Amino acid sequence: MLLLAALGLAFAAGSPTVSHALRVAQRTDQPELIPVFGATVVHTYPHDPSAFTQGLEYFGGYLYESTGRGGQSTLRKVTLTTGKVVQQRSLPAEYFGEGLTLFNGKIYQLTWLSKLGFIYDLETFQPRGHFKYQSEGWGLTHDDTSLIMSDGSNQLRFLDTATFAVTKTLDVYAGNEAVANLNELEYIEGVIFANVWHSPRIARIDPHSGHVLSWIDLTSLSAKEQHGAEDVLNGIAYDRKTHRILVTGKDWPELLEIKIDSQPEYPPNRAGQRTQVLPTKSSNRAGPPYRSEKRSWPA
Repeated sequence: MLLLAALGLAFAAGSPTVSHALRVAQRTDQPELIPVFGATVVHTYPHDPSAFTQGLEYFGGYLYESTGRGGQSTLRKVTLTTGKVVQQRSLPAEYFGEGLTLFNGKIYQLTWLSKLGFIYDLETFQPRGHFKYQSEGWGLTHDDTSLIMSDGSNQLRFLDTATFAVTKTLDVYAGNEAVANLNELEYIEGVIFANVWHSPRIARIDPHSGHVLSWIDLTSLSAKEQHGAEDVLNGIAYDRKTHRILVTGKDWPELLEIKIDSQPEYPPNRAGQRTQVLPTKSSNRAGPPYRSEKRSWPA
């Protein structure tokens, strides 16, 4: 009950209290207690319904968005209140845009299968370099020192921002279940928030242990916005000044500001068993990263 209370206060405040809840969670010996929180829509903003959102970040009053699809991938700067694209750069046709993050005055953007990331000037969108990696590129965020990327498995990689060498890998588990298909990422108050491809839930992940601390269930929002098989929830942005959380999906006509509920929808039972978790396959923690069946369409 103390853990749930701490998590509830953290979500209600939407502030550094989240970090306090994380510390409380880390002190417990019951890693399988995984609360599931709902959310309410605080505000709705327009979003380009043809934007196949792969990466999203909020900075300086604007949204920065990476969109996918072969021959249609872009980097965009978007006015939040109107959804108007005020700056855009198209990727060469051979690249499929994926995750994006802003760090130290630069924009970093992944591509899906090319094993190549691009670096741009934040103000001008002019190229400032590139970097390579040895996996697929899915989601991207950063903490105070490293880039953090997902590749569709249950493993996150931490990259040095100077050399782009992998400095740490983190296997993500909900209890003893590997959480595969980790997609778009956002680092919020010391916790990694992750979309899971084709799931209406967001995972809150401890960046030290890889444990899923809680789920944010957006099933009702996704059902309203999703009109096609691939129009899935994908895109998390955080306004650090006002503590707003913004979410959207691929080809969604709206971008939603949400408030996380203060109490979980499915509290753990008294026996200490975990609550509902994503239906992923079990995986040995000592083994290689778990990846679900090969997808036929890019995440």
